[in-house]
Amino acid sequence: MRHRALLAPAAVLAAALTAFAQTAAATPDTAPSQAHSVATPPNQVCFWTQPNMMGTAWCYGPPGYAEAENGTAHNAHSFESKVNGTVYAISFGSGSGCLYREIRKDDYSENWEWAGKLDGVSHETMGCEPG
Repeated sequence: MRHRALLAPAAVLAAALTAFAQTAAATPDTAPSQAHSVATPPNQVCFWTQPNMMGTAWCYGPPGYAEAENGTAHNAHSFESKVNGTVYAISFGSGSGCLYREIRKDDYSENWEWAGKLDGVSHETMGCEPG
């Protein structure tokens, strides 16, 4: 009898965990944010070549300026920042000026509108205009 008494709560717990997992999978607003926050190291901002923090990644840690690498230049479809402060995505574009996009701690985008603009990242605006 004791064994059966222990099996019933275990079966209930397993059913509850299964229901929770199905609910988490059905709500895309919560599931990706839990998954991608593990990928970015402290004091880094990471960019991925595909939406939803997928594909090839490149990470930057301040200070200084660094050119985007690993195929993320003009191809950064998602990002996440764990930098303790603000960094700036830089785009030199085809004109004579440059643009920056401010990225703060804990900012992220699973489908970044700046995907085709990223040239590099800096701890300062480098004299560029907001864009």
